[in-house]
Amino acid sequence: MDRILVSACLLGRPVRYNGKDKLSGNAILSRWQGEGRVVSICPEVAVGFPTPRPPAEIVPPPADGPRPAAGAMDPEAVSSETIAVVEKTGRDVTALYVKAARDTVATAQRMGCRYAVLTDGSPSCGSTFIYDGTFSGNRIDGMGVTTAALRAAGIEVWPETRMAELDERLRS
Repeated sequence: MDRILVSACLLGRPVRYNGKDKLSGNAILSRWQGEGRVVSICPEVAVGFPTPRPPAEIVPPPADGPRPAAGAMDPEAVSSETIAVVEKTGRDVTALYVKAARDTVATAQRMGCRYAVLTDGSPSCGSTFIYDGTFSGNRIDGMGVTTAALRAAGIEVWPETRMAELDERLRS
């Protein structure tokens, strides 16, 4: 049976930056839980971030440096300072996000997860979009640090909006 790493907030745990959950309520997710497929994770909380915490976004490099193409971000880009993860307060939390990504990959591998369903938009878990780093709510195509690390490790990452597609794949 395939195990699936799932964002804890989608499972109703109040771990998001604002202290809330993002409960999916999707019957597929409930079935997966009943089947024992689900491995719950919040990369930020697992690495020691408090709940609630200031919102964070992936921000572009200084004006003289290029921002990676949408979707091209990977943990190496973050750790090499091509991009950074910064809280709205201005605090640079890049190193913690990179550690969270690496720890999440280790957890997924240890638990035998070949797939992940993560919360889109998050600077950790976003898989189709993230926010543009201006803290103004503008979405851009891209992925979070944890998603990039999981994909680099060969783990397929799906947004919560595409659980039905993953479920169909698992059933075939």
